[in-house]
Amino acid sequence: MTTVDVPHGSRSVIVTVAEVIAETADACSLEFEIPEEHRERFRYKPGQFLTLRVPSERTGSVARCYSLASSPHTDDKPKVTVKRTVDGYGSNWLCDNLKAGDRIEVLPPSGHFSPKDLDADLLLFGAGSGITPVISILKSALDQGSGKVVLIYANRDQDSVIFAAELRELAAEYPDRLTIVHWIEAVQGLPTATQLATLAAPFTAYNAFMCGPGPFMDAVHDALAKLDIPRARVHAEVFNSLAGDPFTDAAPVELSAEDEADAATVAVQLDGETHTLKWPRRQTLVDLMLAKGIDVPYSCNEGECGSCAATLLKGTVDMDNDEILDPADIADGIILGCQAHPTADDIEIEF
Repeated sequence: MTTVDVPHGSRSVIVTVAEVIAETADACSLEFEIPEEHRERFRYKPGQFLTLRVPSERTGSVARCYSLASSPHTDDKPKVTVKRTVDGYGSNWLCDNLKAGDRIEVLPPSGHFSPKDLDADLLLFGAGSGITPVISILKSALDQGSGKVVLIYANRDQDSVIFAAELRELAAEYPDRLTIVHWIEAVQGLPTATQLATLAAPFTAYNAFMCGPGPFMDAVHDALAKLDIPRARVHAEVFNSLAGDPFTDAAPVELSAEDEADAATVAVQLDGETHTLKWPRRQTLVDLMLAKGIDVPYSCNEGECGSCAATLLKGTVDMDNDEILDPADIADGIILGCQAHPTADDIEIEF
């Protein structure tokens, strides 16, 4: 049995594996029992993810992000789905070792890949294990919303389709609201942007959400661009491997009197509240808010996961690492709080 007894940082929580579900030959789902005292911290939005601390004999541990495939509206327990990857240490360890009753260290839910309006019409794209955040959104919209939902779902072959039975049941339950289009690469080849545009053409007024391997995401982006779907209605979930250890509390930046004197003023809107703070220029926004006791959303603290994405409403910032943001994101004012430093004196930011 795998046991973990002591969290490695102030934000992490030890949870119990309630059930391990074999989804396909190379994918399994892990359902978690959250300790009663942490249930509020583990409330999540459809499309968010958990970060798991995976033990490693070589490095002590590795951190891996996995999307929640459960819906906060229809499922009793949070569930992540893990698909094995070739030479993927984290995914293979989780699928090979975890059993019901085991304990594992996790960070609370993060991410902003979530619809603001579950009543909106949704055009969802998933490929392979990219279905995991997408099915969370799909189930939530069908249960809580009133709009129509279209899923375009690509897989290598029929046996690779994760959640095949669940999707069939949902299609039968919501025949007037849910449309599912399966793309099987063994039969149809890899989907091209032109083919995806043809499939998506009747739904150009919908809000689009996509998750999957890089080439699939590129094809979907190109397809939606061909259809002139505004960038503001296109949302993509991207995961990069985490190089650091988000489970260890970062050491605070030592600030001098000169740093404090040269600080910018920032008004941060978060969860319906506005916090007006002095922001030293050597300090990131996430570090500033943590130092002030504000529960800011973040996970990796490396600019690799997007948990701390926010919108710059006024002023300017520099970012140490902004590679996960595409030019359209930056043009729309999206910043990463864990990488942002002030370059103006008066700044407004909204999470």
